[in-house]
Amino acid sequence: MGKSPPDLYDPAFVADLFDRCSGNYRRWSAIASFGFTFLWRRQCVRLLGPAPARAVAIDLMAGTGEVWPHLLRRFPDLATITALDISHRMHQEAVARLHGTRADRITHIEANVLTQALPQGQADLVISTFGLKTFNPEQQAVLARQIAGLLKPGGGFALIEASDPKGWVLRPLYRLYLDGLLPWIERLFLNGARDFSMIGDYTRNFGDCGTMAQSLSQAGLEVRFHRHFFGCATSVSGRKPASA
Repeated sequence: MGKSPPDLYDPAFVADLFDRCSGNYRRWSAIASFGFTFLWRRQCVRLLGPAPARAVAIDLMAGTGEVWPHLLRRFPDLATITALDISHRMHQEAVARLHGTRADRITHIEANVLTQALPQGQADLVISTFGLKTFNPEQQAVLARQIAGLLKPGGGFALIEASDPKGWVLRPLYRLYLDGLLPWIERLFLNGARDFSMIGDYTRNFGDCGTMAQSLSQAGLEVRFHRHFFGCATSVSGRKPASA
């Protein structure tokens, strides 16, 4: 009997996947995306609304912290950034990167965001960059409720994810790169690994941030949907109503 395919959305599978690729994550994701991940993270931070002095920010599925420099540049007087990620090695890589005044402004929580008991009504800002694709629609609904609970009334959020640009005339080339060329490059240069190339499967299943936008709206948040570079990435941003 053949081995059953893995459940791409099993938290244990996701944690193991990112544990394996954590050491190469920063460099390889930048190379594989031709630098677009840097640009899209910066655009995601720009979608956040104004924040009060000494604001509290929460970075969900934080990875190795690539969004923190953008956050601290946009909001230089942030009180703290709480970074949450399910991957132990991603957590270790992020801790190893801390230096100077940044170290005492970032708190790390290694946990599953879907099941972790999170502080309610404490965050002025919630952000996530490139973690949504590892959640199926049911998990996205749970995540949306977690975000709504985290935010203070009037607090803002922004989430961005690589997407499948359906309807774009160059989509066949985009899919050829993700599904064919990227796995070949990864096997050639990363000792036969097939971890980063799973973005092809994840983006095809994910589609875009539309489902997450609906879940956030159903959780009581004001939501806006955005497309980036013909839909190769999409994002959602908005706020928790001040009267909530």
